[in-house]
Amino acid sequence: MGDIVYVVMILAMAAVVVVLAIGLGGFAGGGAFNAKHGNKMMRLRLLFQFIAVVLIVLYVYLRGQGGQ
Repeated sequence: MGDIVYVVMILAMAAVVVVLAIGLGGFAGGGAFNAKHGNKMMRLRLLFQFIAVVLIVLYVYLRGQGGQ
């Protein structure tokens, strides 16, 4: 179970980085994309960060339990 959580945790962290990069790129470029999608990118990043933190805590908990 711990290995599955580890892989999903890594994917969630990668999703945070991707959404952050898209949001920063849109903010740096400004224009219509930022006006239309800037707030949505921020909310999506916060959601992905929350999911990643929950998975990290779950992984640490499972490691402390011996992976059972």
